[in-house]
Amino acid sequence: MATTPLLPDSRTEPDGSAVVRVLSYNIRSMRDDTGALARVITACAPDLVLLQEAPRFFRWRKKLARLASASGLVTLSGGATAAGPAVLCSLRTTVERTEDVLLPLTPGLHRRGFATAVVRFGGARLGVLSCHLSLAEDERYEQGGMLLNRLAGMGVEHAVAGGDVNERPDGRTFRRLGESLTDCWAAAPWGGEYTSTPTEPHQRIDALFATEGVEVLGCGVPLGRPGVSGADLRAATDHLPVLAALRVPAAA
Repeated sequence: MATTPLLPDSRTEPDGSAVVRVLSYNIRSMRDDTGALARVITACAPDLVLLQEAPRFFRWRKKLARLASASGLVTLSGGATAAGPAVLCSLRTTVERTEDVLLPLTPGLHRRGFATAVVRFGGARLGVLSCHLSLAEDERYEQGGMLLNRLAGMGVEHAVAGGDVNERPDGRTFRRLGESLTDCWAAAPWGGEYTSTPTEPHQRIDALFATEGVEVLGCGVPLGRPGVSGADLRAATDHLPVLAALRVPAAA
């Protein structure tokens, strides 16, 4: 763990492109050690945090705002209005617009949604989508198609999507996403691979995906990153986070 190389820091290049750090994290409604959770997020130094299972009930906005503040970030979109997914961002981020999307409800199953935004870093423009796909295979596959359609309709050349896919890379929904998007871990593996569970990592069910033209500089579970302790990872929630450094070209 101590020899894990560091990912590139966030920066804006002279040509207007930007290196953007993106973290995807299932936080289990903040039912665990929120201090550990904030420390992990802070140590990853993200520009964007794509959350799943953000608080959705009593005083959910206040809870999400407290987590953002404790992590040196601000709330961008999502929460209860997206049925759980949310996006936090750093003050480096210029926000163009946000939209929370509720997906069709299947009777007897949990409501799902997308938290989305269009943001800029220097001359780079980026679509963002946080998701938590269904536990039911057929519904999950349909939601994978909705995710691709949503990205295609955001009016941006470059985008990143991330979340809890609830499926391993050999599953048909994961493969569907990987056929149209770049699976960031597969493109530039860094750190750890498996995201579930923190106490016994054995499967990769959380992922970040990027559209064509976004360069993946590294992606994986931030094991060994300074400030990210094994104790905090185990205490924060029931998933491990996925961190990526992406180089986003300047908008045409």
